[in-house]
Amino acid sequence: MGLENGYLKKYFKGIIVKKLSDVETIPKKSNQHEYNATTKMKEIFGFDDRKFETDFLYIDDENSVTAKNFLTWYDARRNHPTRSEYRLYYPSTKVSEMAKSGDSLFICVKQDDTILCIVAAKDATITSQLYWLFDITDNKAGKFTQNSLLNTDSGQLEFLARTILEQIGIAYEEDDSKGLLAELIGEFGNSFPKTALFSSFARSLVKDVDPISEPDIALLKWFDMDEKLFFLMEENIVKERLQQGFVEDGEVNVKMFINFSLSVQNRRKSRAGYSLENHICALLDANGIEYSHTPVTENRSKPDFLFPNIECYRNTDFKAENLTMLGAKSTCKDRWRQVLAEADRIDRKHLLTLEAAISTYQTDEMQDKHLQLVVPEQIHCTYTESQRKWLYSVADFLDEIKEKQRKTPYAAMLRL
Repeated sequence: MGLENGYLKKYFKGIIVKKLSDVETIPKKSNQHEYNATTKMKEIFGFDDRKFETDFLYIDDENSVTAKNFLTWYDARRNHPTRSEYRLYYPSTKVSEMAKSGDSLFICVKQDDTILCIVAAKDATITSQLYWLFDITDNKAGKFTQNSLLNTDSGQLEFLARTILEQIGIAYEEDDSKGLLAELIGEFGNSFPKTALFSSFARSLVKDVDPISEPDIALLKWFDMDEKLFFLMEENIVKERLQQGFVEDGEVNVKMFINFSLSVQNRRKSRAGYSLENHICALLDANGIEYSHTPVTENRSKPDFLFPNIECYRNTDFKAENLTMLGAKSTCKDRWRQVLAEADRIDRKHLLTLEAAISTYQTDEMQDKHLQLVVPEQIHCTYTESQRKWLYSVADFLDEIKEKQRKTPYAAMLRL
């Protein structure tokens, strides 16, 4: 489930981070387009004047903007006999135009000596996630902070790291040292089965968890295995299809290629949510909890899980305080608000997510809207201390449901 020590070194030589100020973001105040270097930046950039091919990215929780250009590293006092003054020059781009005071600048030097320069929006969840991923403390002083070692795993989970890296355009490299692909092909051939069957197979490969005594760990390990298997299978299928080519009647069929590409993207988008729901069902079953999965309520809405069941929900004599609704989203973004419109009889909603480091701006709004966030305990460390006091673990949620169903036995539910 965890990542090997120093895994980020596969991708980066070092990371440099700072909070942007007015001087660095407002055109009338910033004409220099330069940052003065700190001592440790020289460990990452070296001592020679250089131009680095750079991908610029502006990102918030809803949009991203990209640009290509160069960052220039140079000694402004190169000809001085005793002094040096290193600076990093950045050009005007669509990304620099969007930067605002309080945004975070991540300068990521890749192993091929190109640079990924990210401007991450203030108060965005992705910004908190990047600080966590790179194991750098949120630096409110506005000075450059570096991580040139990248050799601490920080207890990070593989699927979380993959999700964050993909958001910034880094393709995660799967490790198949345990021969999982061979097991997959032996079970299903070189094609995807239905998600429920795929998730069940993933759970069968996880031998060291108890969903009753350790539900948080079980859910994470099941989902993590599901993700790993999916991407190993996907890579193999895509590789085989690309080797076949997209030639028809002697000519390249662009439409065929586009349709295949779209099918890959659509499968990626839909499967994570389904696999999480599959594993939640298995967790509930293991704990002997009564529930309905994706029932239809008012206005044809389909909450992911209703407790104790849809029959009790539809029975107006059944007390609303004995009902519970749980939404399930592997990643939240702004989609968490969709849960608020589901199951009108239930005022306080619950949402289980695997999203790390959701911004305090978002969680404050969730609390205001009476939405209780449920996050596996191992991910709580990515949240602030004040957020952790409010978060539910999976075990917390299950305990609450068990207590409700203990007080309201299923045999008597429809009579209440």
